[in-house]
Amino acid sequence: MKWPLFLAFLAPLRGEKPAFIPHSPLRAYLLCPAECRKMEYRRFIARKECGSEMARAVFIVLVVGLALAIGATMIQRTHAAGAEKAAASPLAGGSPPPAAGGRTLIVLKNGNQLSGDVLKEKADSIVLDLGFAVLTVPVEDIQERRLESQAADLKLQGGPDRIYTEVDPRAHQERPVKALADELGGSVAVVQTPAALGSCFAIDDRGYFVTNCHVIQGEQEISIKLFRKGMAGSDTLKIDKVQIVAMSPFMDLALLKATIPPDVHLRALPLGFSDSIQNGQTVFAIGSPLGLERTVSQGIVSARRRSFEGQPFLQMTAAINPGNSGGPLFDLRGEVIGVTSMKAGLFSEGLGFAIPVDTLKSFLRDRDVYAFDKDNPNNGYRYLPPPRKPAAKPAE
Repeated sequence: MKWPLFLAFLAPLRGEKPAFIPHSPLRAYLLCPAECRKMEYRRFIARKECGSEMARAVFIVLVVGLALAIGATMIQRTHAAGAEKAAASPLAGGSPPPAAGGRTLIVLKNGNQLSGDVLKEKADSIVLDLGFAVLTVPVEDIQERRLESQAADLKLQGGPDRIYTEVDPRAHQERPVKALADELGGSVAVVQTPAALGSCFAIDDRGYFVTNCHVIQGEQEISIKLFRKGMAGSDTLKIDKVQIVAMSPFMDLALLKATIPPDVHLRALPLGFSDSIQNGQTVFAIGSPLGLERTVSQGIVSARRRSFEGQPFLQMTAAINPGNSGGPLFDLRGEVIGVTSMKAGLFSEGLGFAIPVDTLKSFLRDRDVYAFDKDNPNNGYRYLPPPRKPAAKPAE
C-alpha cells in the first residue's frame, strides 16, 4: 500500500513498510528503525570489508616495494661484479689491479708515479687519496698498478752467486729523507781498524758489507758496529773478526763478511742504477764523519760523471768528511746509487765524490778477481805510473 507522505509515520504502527525511504536519516530512523538497523549493519560490514581490502592493498604495496628493493640491490651487485671483472683486465697493457689492503702504486705512461689509497673505482677513472690531496686518474693514462708491498716482487733475480739486490726503479716512490733515514739507517754500520775508522753498509742479509778499500787496506783486525734500532736507537752490536772477501785498490772498494748472530735481522740495501741518476737530483748520505755516528747529510748531484785517475765518480754537494768513506749514497727512493769516497780538499764544502753504483756492481760480480789473500794483505793490482822523460838540461 502506498501511503501519502503525511501518513507515512503510521505505517510502522500497522506493521507495514512504507513504499519509500525518507531522505533524512533521522526521519528514516523514526519511521522504520528495523530497516535502518539492517542498513547500518550492512554499512558496518561494508566498512569492515573495505578496511580489510585496504589492509590487503597496503600489504601488497609493501611486498612489491620490498621485492623492488631486493631486485635493485641484486642489479647493483651484478653491475659491481661486472665492473670488478672489467677492472681485473690489464690496464693499458699493465698488470691487473691488486687486492684491497695497503697503499696502491700507480705508474703513469709518462713515467710519473702516484702512491695512495684507492677511494673509488670507475670504468674510466680511479679516485686516489694521496694524503694531501684527492686525485682522479684516468684509466687510459695508467701503465701499471700494484700494491707498494709487492715491490719485493720486482727484484731482479740473478744467479746463485749474486750477493746484492737490484730493484726496478718503478718499485719505490720517492719519500722524505727523514723517513728513509729512519728506515735504512740500521743497515749502515761503522767499520773500525786499529788505525782507521769509516763507514760500511749491508748488501746481503748473510753479512756482506761494502766499504772503501783505503779504510781497511793493510789491516786484518777489523770490527763492525751495528745499530740494531736504526737511526733513532742506541742499542749497538759490535762484531769482531770481520773477514775481507775482496778488495780493489784501483776501484777503492772492499767487500767484507761478518758473522751475524741468529737473533739479528740484517736488512740488505737495494742497489739502484747509474743510468737513472740526473744532475740536480736530491741525494743523501749516511755515515760517521769524524766519528759522529749515524750522521745524515743531504745535497744534490752536481755532475753525473767526473774522472779522477781514470775512474768515474759522482760529484755531489752532500757534506762528507773523514769517517764518511765507505758509506752509502742514497736517492729519494732509498736505493744506493754510490759509495762515498772523498772530497776535494779537507776544508772545501759542497765538493764531495762517490763511486757510482755501476762500478760497485762490476766489483761485486767480479769479486773472484779481487779475492783477498791473507798472506798478501796488499794484493790486488795497481797501475804503476809510466816512466817519465828526464828533464831537459838548461842550455849553457
